[in-house]
Amino acid sequence: MKLFKSETNRTIIFIVISSICLFASLIGSINQFLHFNPAWIAIILCGLPIIKEAIIGLYTEFDIKADVLVSLALIASIIIGETFAAGEIAVIMTIGALLEDLTVKKAQSGIESLIKLTPQKARIVRDSKEIMVDADNVQIGDIVRVIAGETIPVDGIIIKGEGSIDESIMNGESLPVDKCVGEDVLSGTINQYSTFDIKATKTSCDSSLKRMIRLVKEADAGKAPIVSLTDRWATWIVVIALVSSIGTYIVTHQILRSVTILVVFCPCALVLATPTAIMAGIGNATKYGMLIKGGDVVERLSKIKNIAFDKTGTLTYGKLSVVDYKSFSSDYDDEDFIKILASVEAYSEHPLGKAITSYYKEKNHELLEVENFTVNPGKGINAVLDNKNILVGNLKIMKDADIDINENIIKNSEEFSKKGCTVIYLSIQNKLIGYVALSDIVREESKNIINLIELQNIKPIMLTGDNIYSAESVANYVGIEDVHTGLLPEDKMNIIKNLEDRKNPTCMIGDGVNDALALKYASVGVSMGAIGSDIAIEASDIALVSDDIKNIPYLIYLSKKTIKTIKLNVTFSLVLNFVAIILAMTGILNPVVGALVHNLGSVFVIINSAKLLKTKNNIDLNHKMASTFTNKTSEAVIV
Repeated sequence: MKLFKSETNRTIIFIVISSICLFASLIGSINQFLHFNPAWIAIILCGLPIIKEAIIGLYTEFDIKADVLVSLALIASIIIGETFAAGEIAVIMTIGALLEDLTVKKAQSGIESLIKLTPQKARIVRDSKEIMVDADNVQIGDIVRVIAGETIPVDGIIIKGEGSIDESIMNGESLPVDKCVGEDVLSGTINQYSTFDIKATKTSCDSSLKRMIRLVKEADAGKAPIVSLTDRWATWIVVIALVSSIGTYIVTHQILRSVTILVVFCPCALVLATPTAIMAGIGNATKYGMLIKGGDVVERLSKIKNIAFDKTGTLTYGKLSVVDYKSFSSDYDDEDFIKILASVEAYSEHPLGKAITSYYKEKNHELLEVENFTVNPGKGINAVLDNKNILVGNLKIMKDADIDINENIIKNSEEFSKKGCTVIYLSIQNKLIGYVALSDIVREESKNIINLIELQNIKPIMLTGDNIYSAESVANYVGIEDVHTGLLPEDKMNIIKNLEDRKNPTCMIGDGVNDALALKYASVGVSMGAIGSDIAIEASDIALVSDDIKNIPYLIYLSKKTIKTIKLNVTFSLVLNFVAIILAMTGILNPVVGALVHNLGSVFVIINSAKLLKTKNNIDLNHKMASTFTNKTSEAVIV
């Protein structure tokens, strides 16, 4: 990266020096004082690198680009003594190349971040003794012990004990999953509670996390940058220019006219057409907190036909919240119930417990004194309050503990379970008292965003590792019909690959490590910058500084407008060149005037591209427009 910066700084210095020298060359007294034309300095500093690149391209790959025509124009201008024209062409072309380079940044794959997540050590149990070994040395069949707080080093199956596993790295869901004997666990996931033993079913090099690293590497290598618009036209430009120049000389026998044709056909405006518009578009997006990592991203984004959304943290806020609670006991009203539950959960490190306690503390400060607090993974939380036994857990835990269950409580809570909520129950003295329902909350703007996307003829898709009930609850509210649930990172990747293979360019929007593969394989990957993982941000093409998606429709609109600006720039520059070539054939233009004329095209291109900087995001108006297409209730949506 340091080399890139030094090369960029050197190019800028060369451009400044060359521009000063070109200006000085117009002053005759300076030429006489120096005994040479200062424009030669511009030719050497800016022209020679262009000629060098053209020769290398022709020799190594027979790659005919705009550099070839520029080199011909430079050499021809020098031969006939038009030194100023040659220097001017060299400087303008170097500026265009610099602008293009500045729009392209190295896409970072996030490989290093993934490697940091890979466990380095594993605790193997042999002959009832624990031995710490390198994770890479774990073999299939080895017994590995995982204690609370540790990252699971290899894929395996639990053979002893139980725990609560944070699988967010794989499925993006923040809610831990309770695991017991006979259930599979994946490398890279974290054991939050208790201790258990697993039997390794894969070696470290074949583990889920290592496989994800390899797939991200493959995706990074497979996504080659698009060829610039200038280079696509270059072959035809070179052919037309050469034919016109040679033909003019054959007919008129005037070398000046032939050289002028090469000068006026030198694609300065064409070279500037793409990078100036791209830079303006990227600059505009940056004002709205959208960081685009490369110019080719804008072109790919303008062509997408689908947008795939991760659910948690993207369409939703990604944070658990209490959405309802109710007591069914005459001894405890609703507020007594939530106070007791929050007091017990205040001692818990579980995300559900923290969410309940945080909810209660927002409006209240007083908690009750709880004794004998114990956490039993898979068996709930036990505590004592006012000499009464308290049990907190899910419905299965309540049934296993032979709690006296009120069917009205179950009937009322099932409404939330069907919507994908997590329901926690509280019993006092072996009697079920009430429930609390927790869920992730859908972002207020999600519904309008989906409508705005569909208005641009783009199909929304949901890809989530969550269960079907939770996913469909969100999808039905926001208006997404194509829903895929229970997905692992590779599943998301395969869906994206299938869409891409069927010529359906897709934009993937996600926030977690589990989205990194899909972000890489999609035509365009967009990550949530504020709440997203470093890996997801590095694997993406666009990072959203804020943690919302409200500007996504504008981002798509801006990309399409940028491409339209580029096409207008290209059309104008080509038309101007063809008009200038006719004037050069007739002898009306000489090389110097020709260079000035075609520079008018460059000025137009820069001004036209700069208009993109003034483009505004009328998202509020768009929201009003979208509201006319949706007539759903605005109540809070639970996931």
